[in-house]
Amino acid sequence: MDIGHRLKAVRTKAALSQRELAKRSGVTNGFISQIEKNQVSPSVASLRKVLEGIPMSLASFFTDETEMDSEVIFRADDMPDLGTHPISYRLVGHSRANRAIGMMQEVLPPGADTGDDMLSHEGEECGIVIQGQIEVTIGEQIHLLGAGDGYYFDSRTPHRFRNVDEQECVLI
Repeated sequence: MDIGHRLKAVRTKAALSQRELAKRSGVTNGFISQIEKNQVSPSVASLRKVLEGIPMSLASFFTDETEMDSEVIFRADDMPDLGTHPISYRLVGHSRANRAIGMMQEVLPPGADTGDDMLSHEGEECGIVIQGQIEVTIGEQIHLLGAGDGYYFDSRTPHRFRNVDEQECVLI
């Protein structure tokens, strides 16, 4: 998916200038311009922040309005990757409009980290480790999870994910 083209189309449909979207999102209008020109690839957290100014969810952003909600099977090769290298976030059901749930397969290679800055956003998160180990920081608490372990928390609580293992970590 061409994120820049999609953002411009969504912004235009919402009748917002780059400057107004930037003001609402708490980013610079230069950043909006760079995304729309595909000069930068925003992180999931940055894109979510920009979309809050419309307002629009990540899931809705990646929904192609021309597709029907009758699609029920989503092949691995067709799921958009919302991640930024090296972390992969494969979104299930990307073409479903008005979705009530966001489900992703997340793959973090050894040493991958969501960043020094803790993430925080509206909603809740839950997941289960399928393979490898992941260090999950939620607020002040740090947890090491292995295959079969899960988590569930309020996403407004600052959080971070880090693969401290020597093998790839896969989460759902």
